[in-house]
Amino acid sequence: MRVGTIGRWIILSGMMLALAAVPASGYASQKNSIQAKSVQKTAKKTVAKKSRASRPQERFSALVVDANTGRVLYEKNAGNIRYPASLTKMMTLYLAFDALKKGKLRVDQMLPVSAKAAGQPQTNIALSAGERIPLETAVESLVVRSANDAAVVLAEALGGTEWNFALNMTQKARELGMKNTIYRNANGLPDDKQHSTAYDQARLAIALRRDFPEYYHYFSLEDFNYNGVNYTTHNRVMQRYPGADGVKTGYIRASGFNLVTSVKRDGYNLVAVILGGTTSNGRDNQMMALLDRTFANLDSRKKSRLAQGDSADEFAASFDDGEQGQVLVTAQGF
Repeated sequence: MRVGTIGRWIILSGMMLALAAVPASGYASQKNSIQAKSVQKTAKKTVAKKSRASRPQERFSALVVDANTGRVLYEKNAGNIRYPASLTKMMTLYLAFDALKKGKLRVDQMLPVSAKAAGQPQTNIALSAGERIPLETAVESLVVRSANDAAVVLAEALGGTEWNFALNMTQKARELGMKNTIYRNANGLPDDKQHSTAYDQARLAIALRRDFPEYYHYFSLEDFNYNGVNYTTHNRVMQRYPGADGVKTGYIRASGFNLVTSVKRDGYNLVAVILGGTTSNGRDNQMMALLDRTFANLDSRKKSRLAQGDSADEFAASFDDGEQGQVLVTAQGF
């Protein structure tokens, strides 16, 4: 009896210990699970925070610059990082013009179309792998059609590979003072690491006219024909705004609607940039309204200074519309 009682007591004690251990184990498991989920949640927040930090800020930027003096006349978020989209092709054309000027290429030179170039998505001019196109056609298609396939043709002709060409693009950007621009491709198709600013795009637009006056007329093209197809320009501001003579439109979903415009009028040579427009028409209207206001302010200040007896080149091309943080009240070097 005593042995049996002791045995039953031992068994009962073991069962109680086992039952006591189950909640503790379950609790530890639950605790570990909660901790793991917490770590995962924190990691996700960190990744998301880094992603947001590396992503361009609120997309809209605007800038107007006197291209003759480099004076900034208007700016809003002009130094903020943005995606250039097809404004990228301005640098592709800069390097193409540079090669022409140095005699490395000819306008009538036939350039081969690779499978990679032919495989670029819209917009394009439907090039086929193995065909050859004149360099001038490639230039015209970038300006008028914003052709992604022709951009890669130029990149491979100039750099061997598009990647190598993109490295050359970034190097040239630094030489031009575009310190916040990185290129990863020749056409501006989506790449999170390809970015620029309104300031840098204005620098490039000014450099294109300054360095290649003999080729700048391409930016005023309204149409061109290739393989029996007539392509017309996307640049409606260039067509509609008095004195406008280029330079480039751009769009990808991440960037919004971009535009760089050059205007020569009333003795002024202005370059204006809008990045991150919500629609193409809205961007165009914003650009024309911004230019109208800029010319009106310049004219008003000039008349005022001339009435005071100052010479025409002594008045300061700066103004304030009362919107804090949007207009540079005092003239600044560019």
